[in-house]
Amino acid sequence: MLLLISPDGVDEALDCAKAAEHLDIVDVKKPDEGSLGANYPWVIREIRDAVPADKPVSATVGDVPYKPGTVAQAALGAAVSGATYIKVGLYGCTTPEQAIEVMRGVVRAVKDYRADAFVVASGYADAHRIGCVNPLALPDIAARSGADAAMLDTAVKDGTRLFDHVPPDVCAEFVRRAHEAELLAALAGSVKAGDLGELARIKTDIVGVRGAVCEGGNRNAGRIRPHLVAAFRAEMDRLVREHTVATAAS
Repeated sequence: MLLLISPDGVDEALDCAKAAEHLDIVDVKKPDEGSLGANYPWVIREIRDAVPADKPVSATVGDVPYKPGTVAQAALGAAVSGATYIKVGLYGCTTPEQAIEVMRGVVRAVKDYRADAFVVASGYADAHRIGCVNPLALPDIAARSGADAAMLDTAVKDGTRLFDHVPPDVCAEFVRRAHEAELLAALAGSVKAGDLGELARIKTDIVGVRGAVCEGGNRNAGRIRPHLVAAFRAEMDRLVREHTVATAAS
């Protein structure tokens, strides 16, 4: 599994840089603008400059409305600013057809600029609370639009978590559908160390966290700390090894 960490600005990105050996992707977002809130282009550039060159930077383009042209321009802006992973939160898309239209525009805008960019169609485990597309529709949306990955997060940050809305067996189906479509499957949403065993069991490709590596486990009031990143990664790697051994023995 790959570990994606989401600092809220340049200062925290510098702390991520201190823990670079323990993470795989640095994710730029603006939490006060939503679950997948978009940060400023200059912040993306500064974070790209702050972390080691071999660590890819991802950037969210927001909890977006159903406005395909607007979203395509925002996605291109993220790519031009230095992000190689472009994440789109399909917040305002109420049907798969709307989501596919938005994502096709993003894929074209981003990949015309940089063919090796990695486009992520992101949905929400708590979709029922905001009226957007069903979580299990995301892999098909990503595949039909030409995206590279499907991701689930939580839209409402009220203390509920990924598995509170999409239990492990449904997450496993999400991952299976993504892999069947030759996509990577990413899961996030107040993920804690205690969830890592299930995430390893269902063969999640990317795990996204913030609160779990912040002081006090608080994504808003706490700050990312390198030692917490290191501890989280160590536990993740341990559980992946255990699952690999168990699978080989069965």
